Amino acid sequence: MSGALTFSLEQPDISAWRAGNTGVEGVWHFDSGWSGPAVMISALVHGNELCGAWALKGLLESGLRPQRGRLTLAFCNLAAFDRFDAASHDASRFVDEDLNRQWLAERIESGSTLERRRAAALRPFVERADWLLDLHSMHERAAPLLLAGMQPRNLELAKQLHSPEYIVVDAGHKDGVRMRDFGRFGQLAPVGADADTRSLLLECGFHGDLSSRTVAEDACARFLRAAGTLDAAALQQALPGWLQDDAPRQWVLDVTGPVVASSERFRFTEPFQGLELIEKAGTVIGWNDAEPVTTPYDDCVLVMPSVRQARAGVTVVRFARRRPL
Repeated sequence: MSGALTFSLEQPDISAWRAGNTGVEGVWHFDSGWSGPAVMISALVHGNELCGAWALKGLLESGLRPQRGRLTLAFCNLAAFDRFDAASHDASRFVDEDLNRQWLAERIESGSTLERRRAAALRPFVERADWLLDLHSMHERAAPLLLAGMQPRNLELAKQLHSPEYIVVDAGHKDGVRMRDFGRFGQLAPVGADADTRSLLLECGFHGDLSSRTVAEDACARFLRAAGTLDAAALQQALPGWLQDDAPRQWVLDVTGPVVASSERFRFTEPFQGLELIEKAGTVIGWNDAEPVTTPYDDCVLVMPSVRQARAGVTVVRFARRRPL
């Protein structure tokens, strides 16, 4: 799993769309003038995750405009994206620290790192959004995963989207809060207007696979249709070929806990890629320094195992139980 993977997806040229139209670099906003949810689609939260940038570029090039509500498109960590090198793509994940762990008010307001300052610039758009789709990709080659958080309303939306096959229900990471869990998006119980919020994070597959772009484009079309931003006919006209076949079935992966690395020396016993189902509880799947890491129950699913970012405090895999959606 730690070996090199072929990086086939080229870095998109987003120079024509870099300025944005909001006064914040990389952020575009369009208002239909009609009632409807405020929808935000974000990409490049990590600078080496190119599929979302390709999708946003396609949306902008299509001239798509919302028929209802408002639409915000955000290229997030542009400074990290500018450092991208396919030969060393992990190095452009971020500049100072992971942008997708900074979504706490006290971190954002400290302004102590580039990513926290960028989160502060993006914060007003995230706070005004009712629906959020955050596009990501993976360290390893694996099937796409839709991360729904703990909110039942997000799981219901995942079912309505009919894709991808695997939906992850999880509480996030110990080392910081994700954008899709920020503020009212992270509230478990819908209160007042918060019943209308939806937030999903899509892992589209390996960073360098061409298929990750297809997955991101398909998800954008499904999300905009579900939000009522555009109707089916308008989507087909603006984004021909973006919608793919529905998943044949959908599974929920209920995350029961993470494995957090003690150091950069964490290692797995096998080159796991993710979604492996380990039949027996107590099976050793890795080593956290000298301590064995074992599965906590029978039929345990491994969610996004990777040591590419391994260091003390970083989640290297999560355990989950599988059930039909």
